[in-house]
Amino acid sequence: MNALNLQISGMTKRFGPVTALDHVSLTVGAGTVHALLGENGAGKSTLVKCLVGFYQPDEGSIVIDDEAKQIASPKDADRLGIGMVYQHFTLVPSMTIAENLVASAARLPGFINWQRELARLTAITQTLPFSIDLNVRTSQLSAGERQKAELIKQLYLGRRLLILDEPTSVLTPGEAEQVLGYVRQLTTSGKLSAILITHKFDEVRRYADDVTILRKGAAVQQGSAKDLSNQELAEAMVGTTLALKTERSPRPPCKEHAALAIKGLTVKGDIGLDAVKELNLCVNEGEIVGVAGVSGNGQMEMVEALMGQRGSAGEIRVDGTLFHGSRKEIAKLGVYGLPQEPLKNACVPRMSLAENLALRNFDRRPLRKGILLDRKALKEQAERLVKQFKVKAGGLDVRVNTLSGGNVQRAVLGRELTQDVRVLIASNPTFGLDFLACEETHNRILEARNAGAAVLLVSEDLDELLQLVDRIVVMSQGRIVYEVPAVAAKTHIIGKYMAGESTH
Repeated sequence: MNALNLQISGMTKRFGPVTALDHVSLTVGAGTVHALLGENGAGKSTLVKCLVGFYQPDEGSIVIDDEAKQIASPKDADRLGIGMVYQHFTLVPSMTIAENLVASAARLPGFINWQRELARLTAITQTLPFSIDLNVRTSQLSAGERQKAELIKQLYLGRRLLILDEPTSVLTPGEAEQVLGYVRQLTTSGKLSAILITHKFDEVRRYADDVTILRKGAAVQQGSAKDLSNQELAEAMVGTTLALKTERSPRPPCKEHAALAIKGLTVKGDIGLDAVKELNLCVNEGEIVGVAGVSGNGQMEMVEALMGQRGSAGEIRVDGTLFHGSRKEIAKLGVYGLPQEPLKNACVPRMSLAENLALRNFDRRPLRKGILLDRKALKEQAERLVKQFKVKAGGLDVRVNTLSGGNVQRAVLGRELTQDVRVLIASNPTFGLDFLACEETHNRILEARNAGAAVLLVSEDLDELLQLVDRIVVMSQGRIVYEVPAVAAKTHIIGKYMAGESTH
């Protein structure tokens, strides 16, 4: 297996009147890692789908090892040695890893020589910097283990060019270093070339040789990874000079009661087992506490219990008062939320933008006039929030599910953060958002914290937590297993607790 050399020249792809790719050219040298950056909708997915045969470009050429190629289908990409590790897993849950890997081949014989295939798979896994049991069913694996299995699958299939789409989004810091470090090792030894799609600039700096930044379908910046600063990368992505992040103001002295105090919280998951187990946690006024953890360790159930969406045992107190998550309590005690996937979890998709912006206060003055809803006041409020939070929409009456993910998030931010916020519960608030929407969300969270709100920020992105929080706790198997002030946090130690390992 030898790394291939890829040259894309003038690649253009149109969908009706929309030009998704506009004469993009880039070169992935044999044995190099090429980072591909850009906001949502910049053209990254379209470009790589052309490379793996799901789309065919309208114009341009693909040259592999100095020979022009047509990639008319995924089978063509497979024959050329081009593969992709997707952000969303493609393994069959009921099958073992070994069965998944063997079944992934483009052609299967009528009789599979399992002894030979297992020997081949074992030989591959013995070269890896991590261990994985080939006989375990995929449904029993953690998200990080599934991601590793996806990588092994591509190596088993003999890839010469590997496309990695946000490969570390479900990995602990230690796992991320293992996976990307191994890919880097394969490229350096000339066995593989790689395209890395990521939003983490540190990964670009550590593992990539070259960078191409797409914006609105065009390649707007290219160069060596070591020659471009984080600021230059960010500004090329959004096409404007970025304002400085909101500064962190001094934290006020703690009161007798924490703004949010959780004691002995136990929450059952969907299958009836305890997902959160006697959890204790407090967040003080003017403090951001970050909850780190690999997905599936009770974070979702904890957040749903805090917001009154799931039953629980134990105590939740806000400023010393018992809190059960009722609508009346939310308004009285000032508890608001920024959930993951806000269109699904914080909006009524078929209602208008203006109506969604009023979900918190439609039953209070000035929107309520007697028993009737004051439509003029509702419109005025919507106009103010749309302007203040820069929500881009085709009008106030459009259904909220017609907005982009970033604009749905801006609308929810506007609705939640213009209330009298005492406690803010944010769960993966930048999931799926582009760079600029992430920055805006981070700034709004910091502004709420500076205004005195207690903020509980649950995120699977450790870099996001380290950037924003005052204190970090790690959640594993439904419990808080580690706590550290952000200024003293060490990534490798946090990563070990996230992975369920003891550092002692």
